[in-house]
Amino acid sequence: MKLDVLKAACLALNGTAETFPFNAETSVFKVGGKMFALSALDAAPLSVSLKCEPELALRLRAAHPSITGGWHLNKRHWNTVTLDGSLTERLVREMIEDSYDLVVARLPRAEQLLLDWPGSRRADEH
Repeated sequence: MKLDVLKAACLALNGTAETFPFNAETSVFKVGGKMFALSALDAAPLSVSLKCEPELALRLRAAHPSITGGWHLNKRHWNTVTLDGSLTERLVREMIEDSYDLVVARLPRAEQLLLDWPGSRRADEH
């Protein structure tokens, strides 16, 4: 996955903003003011850190050498994914969406509804 595709995948999710709180080379994607993706734009190879359910994080790391514990992040909840071509674009997109969903799930319900997040509709069905 190339940088422009990574950015587009993150920004395609409702309410997402790209910020640069650390420096001009570190892109942080947020929803509701909370980070769900972080990438060093000048890294070679490109990588992205994504939030992940702890059990799934361990399984992904065991199955894919290009997925490791989050660099400079809580390794229980974050994976760093090296985008060296060894993973399918579909898998990377799914991990981005999962990270986004984990963050949105913890936002207030009113914010979830504004984002038109599918998880907020599930609560209405019960």
